[in-house]
Amino acid sequence: MQTRRIGSLDVTVVGIGCNNFGGRIDEAATGKVVDAAIDAGINFFDTADIYGGTLSEEYLGRALTTRRDDVLVATKFGMPIDADHTGASAAYVASACEASLRRLGTDRIDLYQLHAPDPKTPIAETLGALDALVRAGKVREIGCSNFTPEQLDEAAAVSAEHGYARFVSVQNEYSLLRRLPERGVLQTCERLDIAFIPYFPLASGLLTGKYRRNEEAPPGTRLAGMPAERREQTFSEKNMDRVDALTAFATEHGHTLLELAMSWLLARPVVASVIAGATKPEQVAANAAAVGWDLSPTDLTDVDTRLAPTTS
Repeated sequence: MQTRRIGSLDVTVVGIGCNNFGGRIDEAATGKVVDAAIDAGINFFDTADIYGGTLSEEYLGRALTTRRDDVLVATKFGMPIDADHTGASAAYVASACEASLRRLGTDRIDLYQLHAPDPKTPIAETLGALDALVRAGKVREIGCSNFTPEQLDEAAAVSAEHGYARFVSVQNEYSLLRRLPERGVLQTCERLDIAFIPYFPLASGLLTGKYRRNEEAPPGTRLAGMPAERREQTFSEKNMDRVDALTAFATEHGHTLLELAMSWLLARPVVASVIAGATKPEQVAANAAAVGWDLSPTDLTDVDTRLAPTTS
């Protein structure tokens, strides 16, 4: 599988989002997903301390065991585990990292990411603490998530001023149906040489092709487990019109909706890896095989044209 760079890291263009581990699937099922990913040539696993109530890191660590050196592990901190474990203060950064290292059963984190901006802590304090972890060899690269263009610029300026390690990646929501990063974040990433990692690349499964208009979400799927109001928003007429338009485009070109969703993201050079979640080995294999469509500039323009009637 092809790789792209996140700082000094060569990550596969398809990664595994580990938010299902310890939540929707147990440890045995997690092991099967991890095995399938490695078998498919995937080397990038993205988790967080809050996923699965901290179980995601534990399950991932035990699933990797002797294969730890063959993969790259990304995790995140900052969102509340509980009232006492949250934020991005220097003291908490240090303790959160130690806790993640322990749960993962490893001596280093390849990409350590601030899960969300902490309005209570100056970014200089957070970056100073992260820099200390890099210098100590506990973290190889640092990144952030849910940052705006202005916040990315501020962080870059602070790192340059103090000589701190810099954010080499940002992870924000981005898909064919959710395109906010196009309003400044992607351009900022290009300017600052920051890799972009899209989360929810398949719009919580809506872009996999397994959901149909006016049909209930299949049992066991992510959307089936969502609150009724969230499901109604997801299955809105506007969204389903978009899905129909995209499905038609993919079919006309001899591809699936899943292949379009994955390959469309990777048509942007700033996107480093598409981290799709999975609960079964078959989903891993499908995601890994879905990135072979080399969309041309004309194709990309045609996609936007097809979506135009549904974006007003």
